[in-house]
Amino acid sequence: MNKLNLIFHIFIFLFAFHSCSDSDDGNEIQIFLEAETHLNISYGSHPHQVYDLYLPAGRSSSHTKLILLIHGGGWTGGDKNDMNGTVAILQSLHPEYAIANVNYILADANQYAFPYQFQDLRTIIEKISSESQELNIKPEFGMIGVIAGGHLAMMYDYKYDIENKVKFVTSIVGPTDFNDSFYNENFEIPIIIQLLVDPEAYPEGTDFLTELSPITHVSNSSSPTAMFFGDQDPLVPASNGSNMQEKLNQFDVNNTLKIYNGGHGDNWTYEDVMEMQSIISQYIQTYL
Repeated sequence: MNKLNLIFHIFIFLFAFHSCSDSDDGNEIQIFLEAETHLNISYGSHPHQVYDLYLPAGRSSSHTKLILLIHGGGWTGGDKNDMNGTVAILQSLHPEYAIANVNYILADANQYAFPYQFQDLRTIIEKISSESQELNIKPEFGMIGVIAGGHLAMMYDYKYDIENKVKFVTSIVGPTDFNDSFYNENFEIPIIIQLLVDPEAYPEGTDFLTELSPITHVSNSSSPTAMFFGDQDPLVPASNGSNMQEKLNQFDVNNTLKIYNGGHGDNWTYEDVMEMQSIISQYIQTYL
């Protein structure tokens, strides 16, 4: 073996030894992954049980976390496509995060909303968590919900997130307390809730107005929560926000409450919307 070949073989040996050492220390050489979009991923047999998954470029199972988007629609309507604009904004402002934009089974004459919509969120989170190594993401989640989606996000975090995979919740005009006097004065809320609930899925005698109110389930383990309301909202009163903030403060849960001049989020000023967007970004950067 000539001198040049000897040097070459020594170099190969040292490189192989160094690579093995890096692997043993958990410092494997990472392959740069391109961004991927997967639409209408099924997580159940119902046509509504699908979600879109946006995986960022350069993702890694050590640091790439996920933002879960939950659309509104009164638990009976709406679609994940309603949140496509939010997906684009998040990809622009927070390109290092994965995003799941989800559908859930909607209530109708033959299908109850509760508790099945909560269970749909749990199934999605469990599915993504079980595939996290394959997807090259870290199974930690932040939730952004709008109206009914805000209610679902808070309920899931406060009651169903036993493993503490959810790190923050942001709710845009999501109902927090169905016992609020506003509902008794303006809606037949007991009748509405009764139509949405499968009574056989809960213990006999359950008070559903209380059980389905996120404010009921706040605890020390609740995640940081940002809430946004309108002071002239005809559907979800601003008092839902102030009452919830008081409850969160009782348990020392970090929270932000903004009450804007206007209605159901559709007539807030540009400045208000930009402030809301900035607060949500702060929650993503701080807690996720």
